[in-house]
Amino acid sequence: MQMTIFVLPISMLLFFVLFFGIGFILNMLLRMSWIMAVIYPIVTIRIIDKVRFIEYFTDTKAAFSSLWTEITSLAVADVLILSSGMAGAIVAGIVIRLLRKRGYQMF
Repeated sequence: MQMTIFVLPISMLLFFVLFFGIGFILNMLLRMSWIMAVIYPIVTIRIIDKVRFIEYFTDTKAAFSSLWTEITSLAVADVLILSSGMAGAIVAGIVIRLLRKRGYQMF
């Protein structure tokens, strides 16, 4: 399915807001400023790759080879959308740190 020029910015915004929100809530509850920035690559790999998670430990070479093939075959739009999700996770960590620095105590 081709992505139109209107769908791309909306998808990027949705991924940014989605992972900003999830990251903000996780950072607030767990008191770890960068938890979503650490978890996001794992989420991205689960989105991209079709290999079961256990196969990264049982058949490492084939699993990572498949992952590399999937990553290199991503379209530019997919990379932009996934990158905006990572940006949302990073911005959530920055916002939480700034709020804590300015005296806001969350939970």
